Amino acid sequence: MDYLQFREQWLDVGCFSIYQLRAWKNNFDPGALSRWVKKGYITKLRQDWYAFSELQREPDMARFIAGKIYSPSYISLHTALSIYGIIPEAVTQITCVTSNRTTSYSNSFGQFHYQTVKPELFFGYKQEPVRRGGSYLVAEPEKAIIDLFYLYPQYNTADAMLDLRVDTWWIKEELDKEKIIAYAKQTAKKTLINRVELLLKTYDND
Repeated sequence: MDYLQFREQWLDVGCFSIYQLRAWKNNFDPGALSRWVKKGYITKLRQDWYAFSELQREPDMARFIAGKIYSPSYISLHTALSIYGIIPEAVTQITCVTSNRTTSYSNSFGQFHYQTVKPELFFGYKQEPVRRGGSYLVAEPEKAIIDLFYLYPQYNTADAMLDLRVDTWWIKEELDKEKIIAYAKQTAKKTLINRVELLLKTYDND
């Protein structure tokens, strides 16, 4: 198949799998992908997943790809907090939560890390649109904090809470305190509930 014809058909999809291509044309030649990868037209994201290399210029494309190449998953933890501007750091690695096994991928679009939570804790996320169309899933701010405390038990002292450098104004004015406490209780972990209470107390006194 001619690359320009393929590009016209698939560019708006953003990223795609070999299975999608075979459903589109059951005689699709996977060797074409290898040739186009060598020429730099497309990028291999992980086994069986590809994207057009030119899309690396689009700033939200990596977030879109994160949810496509490993699902179910949603962006959370430090990455989500950075997206919302709740912590000052610009996070380069995209970290997601998944109900599947923990894994990581690295490609020219970025580094992607997926951390496991129990299926019953896979909640508290929303859709965010991508500039070119489509969307990605990202944790609500309150759930991003819950996921962080669930997966990183070292956040259990006032000093550790301050090391997060959470925006104090957001904690006092924007954080939905009822929601974050309800989410903490939904985990059925007393230690996590205690960490949420410690976070609120620490920044209230800051």
